Amino acid sequence: MIRVLLADDHPVVRQGLAAMLGTEPDLDVVGEASSGPEAEARVAALRPDIVLMDLRMPDGDGVASIERLTSAGLPCRVIVLTTYETDRDILRAVEAGAAGYLLKDVTPGELAGAIRAAARGETVLAPSVAARLVDRLRGRTEAPRLSERETAVLRLVAEGCTNAEIGRRLFIGESTVKTHLLRAFGKLGVADRTAAVTSAMRHGIL
Repeated sequence: MIRVLLADDHPVVRQGLAAMLGTEPDLDVVGEASSGPEAEARVAALRPDIVLMDLRMPDGDGVASIERLTSAGLPCRVIVLTTYETDRDILRAVEAGAAGYLLKDVTPGELAGAIRAAARGETVLAPSVAARLVDRLRGRTEAPRLSERETAVLRLVAEGCTNAEIGRRLFIGESTVKTHLLRAFGKLGVADRTAAVTSAMRHGIL
């Protein structure tokens, strides 16, 4: 079962999502939150696998909560589910550590599929969000230069592989994988795996 926490300040939205996801046999809605700080507390208490996080809620926006959850190292992945798709919102969420960015017009099947993909370690983006990132890529003149090995490691990260799996596939130690990742993070100017993959895609590296 994939354990899901719903974070949205509108009760009707939470109820609708809970009812929608409740029809999926492998998804279990374990809790709800109406604000960013409440979501953080619920994550610490309930340890969900996935958090569906609205961006704009009382007592601090969703991005601030994503940053704190990422910094705390809690074993959950956050998918932004919002009505906003500005470049600023998208980039802030991804850079904060979001595993995905979806819009509230997503279909039930697409949402369930995105939750499963995020639980597997994949990054999930709404088509319009992905298009915006491509547009930003076209506006960039220079891309960071990653080594062949750094690029290979990031490509496997994008496939959802863990550090141990990457090491086995590339025949290198797990500590070496971490070293390549840290170097790639530095060159891309990011702090986590999801942001690194998104940045590499934006620059046309992946």
